[in-house]
Formats: sequence, C-alpha cells, structure tokens
Amino acid sequence: QVQLVESGGGLVQPGGSLRLSCAASGFTLDDYAIGWFRQAPGKEREGVSCMSSGDGSTYYADSVKGRFTISRDNAKNMVYLQMNSLKPEDTARYYCATDRQFYYCSPSEHPYWGQGTQVTVSS
Repeated sequence: QVQLVESGGGLVQPGGSLRLSCAASGFTLDDYAIGWFRQAPGKEREGVSCMSSGDGSTYYADSVKGRFTISRDNAKNMVYLQMNSLKPEDTARYYCATDRQFYYCSPSEHPYWGQGTQVTVSS
C-alpha cells in the first residue's frame, strides 16, 4: 500500500532554511504526481507545492514562490521540499502527498497523505 514518511522538520529562526524529505513506498513514484501541503493551527490545510509525474511541471503557492523548491528522486523514491528564507507564518505541520495527478494542488483532491512533520519558525 502507499506509504509516505516525512522527516526534516524542526525549529528554525526566521530567515533560516530547512529541507523536508519524504520517503515513498508501496507504489512506483515515477507514475505519480507529488505535493507538499501544510496546516497551521486553526487553519485549513493548504497546498504549498506540487509536481507532475510526466514533464515535472511545478506549482507553488504565491506565499512561497521564490523561497521553496520541490524536487523528486524517483530512483531513490524520495521527495523533497527545500525551504529558504523561512518566515514565522511558515510555521505549520507539513504533509507529503501523492496521487496520479494534482489538478489544483488542493487537499480537496484527496491524495494519499503522510503523517506530517512539524516546522516551527521562531526566534
């Protein structure tokens, strides 16, 4: 069955960087789109970035454009999110997700989810 396990979260100061990793198993990563989503306390889960399976086209939420980079290593069954210039408003639990396609990079598309990793940006 599809399994996604995130790691790499933690506490970081504003302006710092983190790289989140997601280990995928139980399916052929090459054939699936991937995405990172986040949910802050009291807020709805939102799409941060998604990448298609074929041409590797990407989507980024406006709030993270130019600061975050999504990537994948199909040979290693790994998905990454490089986060730079972090801001306090980036504080959230970050979830790796996968599905055959992401049309809107939206949690309403009901992808497969990992358990998440907490990112806290604070001085």
